[in-house]
Amino acid sequence: MRPSFIEVDLSILTHNLKLIREHIDNRPVMAVVKSNAYGHGLVRVAHLYEQLGVNSLGVALLEEGIILRKSGISLPIAVFGGVLKEQIPELLEWDLEFIVPSADVLNDTEKFCKAQNRRATVHLKIDSGMGRIGTIAENSESLIASALDSEHINIKGVCSHFACADDPEDPKTLEQIDRFLEAVSVFEKLGTSTPLRHIANSGGVLYFPQSHLDIVRPGIILYGVYPEPSCPRILELKPALKLKSKVSFHKSIPPGFSISYGATWTSESTAEISTIPLGYGDGYPRQLSNRGEVLINGKRRPIVGRVCMDQFMVNCKSENLNAGAEVILIGEQDGQCITVEEMSKWAETIPYEILTNLNERLPRTYAN
Repeated sequence: MRPSFIEVDLSILTHNLKLIREHIDNRPVMAVVKSNAYGHGLVRVAHLYEQLGVNSLGVALLEEGIILRKSGISLPIAVFGGVLKEQIPELLEWDLEFIVPSADVLNDTEKFCKAQNRRATVHLKIDSGMGRIGTIAENSESLIASALDSEHINIKGVCSHFACADDPEDPKTLEQIDRFLEAVSVFEKLGTSTPLRHIANSGGVLYFPQSHLDIVRPGIILYGVYPEPSCPRILELKPALKLKSKVSFHKSIPPGFSISYGATWTSESTAEISTIPLGYGDGYPRQLSNRGEVLINGKRRPIVGRVCMDQFMVNCKSENLNAGAEVILIGEQDGQCITVEEMSKWAETIPYEILTNLNERLPRTYAN
């Protein structure tokens, strides 16, 4: 196995789900496992959540849903992304629920199901202010009425998505909740039962209890990471993922010696330089060049020079290290810790991007 790998602690994932369930008064949970379960490994994590009794799983892509079905997952799986007409047969073939964001998709689905004498289970998507996919809330009554009239459509849910819920003080989230609830009140006006209402993402789960409704969709918080470094820590979530490596090479350099492409760092004095065998080809951010840190022997070691595709270098100052020394890129070592949130600050991005960029070149192992 590569000396660079990801370790996921399944007991920590279990712990985080337990905290979330307590926080939402044990409402139903749709565990979001899109983008390879936020870098943690789609299939293994999905099977854990199935064992832990979540109500359904959320993915972004048809292909993710198929992978889960082929792995033996029997839970309901909802595909969040926009659906193209040619994808409808596969969604039905693999028993996948999917988003209907418009009258066009509704009509395409009804037409195909009628021809095949099948039924589709869908979630109507209302755009309450995100501006991505979905029918604008104020115009959604006709979509809902048409869906109710469709003979081959099972409306399991009606949903929307928050734009600013990571900030508990942002008034836009409360405006979106009001807009969404007004839109879904159409079901009652039309004299029919309201399907599952869901809008709460991780930020909604954490900070807006009025958004919890009938089922919640936690994503990044399942994995013990907050959506933004500045988010208030109201739950004792724990990060489940560690990114580890080993020193592959070490050398002393004289004053005036430059490191890596572009010679963007030059030593001012004699220095001990260790090479770490992973890089942006693994999804480790190139933006950490000359600004990120790793842990070796419980000490923070600054990255020097540009991060390469497969390797990067750190400055160990006067400490001569041996090849094989453990390196922690995300996680704890001897009382020190580097978090995903901290890395996202260095890289001037968000924790989501740090996690989901960690790709399949990195082997994944599972503890507990």
